[in-house]
Amino acid sequence: MTDWNTCPAVERDPRKISGAWAFTGTRVPVYALFENLESGATVKEFLEWYPEVREWQVAAVLKQEAEYFKAPA
Repeated sequence: MTDWNTCPAVERDPRKISGAWAFTGTRVPVYALFENLESGATVKEFLEWYPEVREWQVAAVLKQEAEYFKAPA
């Protein structure tokens, strides 16, 4: 499981969106990015649909997830 605690692009607040991980400073859950990408959306489209999310945040989240998959089992 990815350790989101080390990613500066996201935060978790139990008072926001039921404590789900969200992009820092927004109410956009991280899972929204992955659901949209899975459905065929591009990063550019995601950023258009959620203008409060910054491109660097998306890049950091994707990098964090990629690092998880690079780690030895």
